[in-house]
Formats: sequence, structure tokens, C-alpha cells
Amino acid sequence: MKQFEHSNDKNESEILFSKSVKAGKRIYYVDVKRDRHDEYYLSITESKRVKDGTEEVRPVFEKHKIFLYQEDFSKFIGALSKAIGYIHENQPLNDA
Repeated sequence: MKQFEHSNDKNESEILFSKSVKAGKRIYYVDVKRDRHDEYYLSITESKRVKDGTEEVRPVFEKHKIFLYQEDFSKFIGALSKAIGYIHENQPLNDA
């Protein structure tokens, strides 16, 4: 089953698997792709609406990407868990 490609960049690999997280003006895409050496990797994209659209003008989005290969998963998850733990301990979530 072919997944929907959410990017217009023709050089990007086909998305093999995708999950998205909508969060206000941001959408986070977590995609599994395959590189030219047939290795799978994660492509994590933050897409943030920086200018609302009108009937005449399309909205403007700013995108940031991270590419993460399998050999780095455990190190990345460890660092991410520690950073999240630090935030939870030092700045409680505001119920806004």
C-alpha cells in the first residue's frame, strides 16, 4: 500500500509508513523511508503554519526535518527521555 506523500520535494524517498500528530498550528510527521542503499530511516518533520491563508493566498508553512538511522535509535531515545524527564521535573505542565 502506497502512503500519501506530504512533501512536494521530488528528491525525497517514498514514504513507507507515516504517522502525524496535529498540535495547534504545528503538525509533526514521523515517516519511515528507504535511502538509496536500501536502508530504512526515520524522517521527523515539524510543519508550522507561520502565515494564515486567505481565499486568494495559500497559507505559509515553515518546515524543519531530522533524519535518524536505526543505529542511532537507542542513543536518541535515551537523550530524548532524559530531556523530557528534565522538563517534567523542572517545569510542570500548565493547564491553559
